[in-house]
Amino acid sequence: MYPQQSVRLQSLDAVRGMTIAGMLLVNTASLAPSIHPWLAHASWHGFTLADEVFPCFLFIVGVAMAFSLAKYSQNHQPTPALYWRLLRRGVILFALGLLLNGFWTYEWGTFGITGVLQRISLAYLATAMIVLTLSRKAQWGITALLLIGYWLAYTAFPIPEPKAVADGLTHGEVGTFGIMSWFGLMSTTAIVLMGYFTGAWLQKEVVTEKIRSSHQSMTLVLFGLGSIGLGQLWSLWLPINKKLWTSSYALFAVGLALILLAACYELIEVRGKRRWSYPVQILGLNSIFVFIASELMIKLLEKTYVGVERGSLSSYQWLYEHFFLSWAQAPTAGFLLALVTLILWWLVAVYLHRRHWSIAI
Repeated sequence: MYPQQSVRLQSLDAVRGMTIAGMLLVNTASLAPSIHPWLAHASWHGFTLADEVFPCFLFIVGVAMAFSLAKYSQNHQPTPALYWRLLRRGVILFALGLLLNGFWTYEWGTFGITGVLQRISLAYLATAMIVLTLSRKAQWGITALLLIGYWLAYTAFPIPEPKAVADGLTHGEVGTFGIMSWFGLMSTTAIVLMGYFTGAWLQKEVVTEKIRSSHQSMTLVLFGLGSIGLGQLWSLWLPINKKLWTSSYALFAVGLALILLAACYELIEVRGKRRWSYPVQILGLNSIFVFIASELMIKLLEKTYVGVERGSLSSYQWLYEHFFLSWAQAPTAGFLLALVTLILWWLVAVYLHRRHWSIAI
């Protein structure tokens, strides 16, 4: 008999919602001429708050996967239907990512193989195959090999720091999204796997043992601090770099994600203080839909213009200058426009929630 799977951790929805909110803020603000420091990625080596958003989402993908695949870790063999469902979900995510990258012109050069949704898709499928076919010891071994393998690849193909130019990325920086980005999928998969290990432990504690305690929260914190420390130590030889998705960056980001999950778990699951988290939980319930829809809107704002004259402002630039830059300084104006965008999409998520609509892939 399969173990009961009706338990849903609201803390996972809360963390997922926070990461989606962060994605909306960071992606919208990235169009502004001057990005607010809170929403700016590290220019090269280093770590900022914005650099935590995406790996935290990937980590939660792994945690949630442990709950959805829990019955297959109890010696129940996966069925062909399960593999088909996983493959279908991954292919749809990948295709949606290609459509987002190429949106508007759909020229060959606009398609990015390693965009956000494509990266999620590939890491999701790789993790699913690893956890369904290998033992737990082998899964840990694969995770270590992925992180160390990236380190070896980084050593073999060193990427110099790109030179900044006024009108965008240099050829050198574009190159960092080439061969090293493919190797970066190794560390990306490792992040999802570490999320899966966390979720498998929580699933055993909460569903099987029916325990929810501060001891679990402290365990998550301790592992989080350990991961941060290991990432910092590794950065002495392998710099923390979001653009390259280095292994040290993966460990550092996972450590912060563990601490955030611990805080939400303690407040929501252990102490029962849930009311504060409802706004972000609502975003987390339709996270992929909100992300895709918001990205389409960002691209529309970027690629449509107000006026027909040569040199007309893009819709984003027009909103930015007329409604925000007119009374706020440049970095703050971009932040406020991103915040208003987030609020609008939160209202959409509220509407979907009240209609009991769950748009999933």
